[in-house]
Amino acid sequence: MEIILLERVEHLGQMGDVVKVRDGYARNFLLPQKKALRATKDNKARFDGMRKELEARNLERRQEAESVGKEIDGKSFVLIRQAGETGQLYGSVSARDVVEAAEADGISIARGQVRLDRPIKVLGLHQVRISLHAEVAVTVTLNVARSGDEAERQARGENVLLAPGEEDEDAALEAEAVFEEGAGPAEEDGEGEGESEAGDAEPDSASA
Repeated sequence: MEIILLERVEHLGQMGDVVKVRDGYARNFLLPQKKALRATKDNKARFDGMRKELEARNLERRQEAESVGKEIDGKSFVLIRQAGETGQLYGSVSARDVVEAAEADGISIARGQVRLDRPIKVLGLHQVRISLHAEVAVTVTLNVARSGDEAERQARGENVLLAPGEEDEDAALEAEAVFEEGAGPAEEDGEGEGESEAGDAEPDSASA
């Protein structure tokens, strides 16, 4: 089906573009959402007559989105979920969960604005894109953890799959291993120096 876009649609085109899309996509999304018109002769004339109004409305919506974007961009939302020892969630985090987390923080976004390619199924910090407008997108962080304490640890960059203190032990072991690796060449140098000194001393005794 050929349609006329009434606003910019990501990966499709700009306002006023005539594009061809799948019938189902047009009937189920673009046309009901008033994002497009069928590309008929009458609708093309209709679009020309309403273009200035559409551009003014789009500018207003973009400015509103930019205002909201300043408040939400870079924000972090904590989601507490049950998970196994490996970090695999008993369930998943969906776009609806993102909307609810934002609402709990006093921010209103629509489910369709959350660009989550696939549900989140593991603990950790996850970057999620929020499309507030066709021309305005921001990024938020989802801190998915098993408890508030774990969320704080993750925010500090710690690995919550290790018990508190284990990271320090691992760091100490790594440092010890590095020290031991560095000790080998030093001993060899020492042995070489001893041999050199002994070798230098032999000619002296022979000449004596």
